[in-house]
Amino acid sequence: MVLFKMGPFAITSIVMTTWLIMLALGVFSWLATRNLTLDPGPLQAMLEGVVSAMEESIYAVLPDRAQQLLPFIGTLWIYIVLANLVGVLPHLHAPTGNLSVTAGLALIVFLSVHWFGIRSEGLRRYFRHYIIPNPILLPFHLISEITRTVALAVRLFGNIMSLEMAALLVLLVAGLLAPVPLLMLHIVESLVQAYIFGMLALIYVAGAMQSQQNLELDDKGDGNE
Repeated sequence: MVLFKMGPFAITSIVMTTWLIMLALGVFSWLATRNLTLDPGPLQAMLEGVVSAMEESIYAVLPDRAQQLLPFIGTLWIYIVLANLVGVLPHLHAPTGNLSVTAGLALIVFLSVHWFGIRSEGLRRYFRHYIIPNPILLPFHLISEITRTVALAVRLFGNIMSLEMAALLVLLVAGLLAPVPLLMLHIVESLVQAYIFGMLALIYVAGAMQSQQNLELDDKGDGNE
């Protein structure tokens, strides 16, 4: 639904909801971190626990780069969780139930994979893995990059959209008897989908940052043979 226009750009309800989520995150982050202390209160302790849990998840995949990747992966997790949960509120739809939003998130992951890979390995060393062990594999590597980006966008979009559709159908059939368990299901599924998206992004980035290391291991293996 188009709310208003800014020149040639139509501002829809999904765009407005996304802007409000970003504004809420920015304001909350500023308020929650402006008076940090060594003796944390309940809010600071909760936030430190969330950050620690995210850092441990990243550490399990890429121990040497956990702190470097925490801002990017952590932001993805937090935004997608909130974007998924917005669909619980009356008269609002989850932005992640819109393919344009999930495509944008997938594009950010796609660009970030190469950004972190190039920063880690250098431009020449990073792109070398696309033509190893044979340059004929280059088209297959490129197709793989595109298909996994598309799959990342469609997976999140499909799951959130189907969840909202299922909730609507159950409410139409069962009426007011269903909201509580349905709400719990929505919350759990929203958390799971956010975690999966973030972990896939982390795995893609980790693969890019370790591309040269994997090539060196393959070369050693070939030499031993």
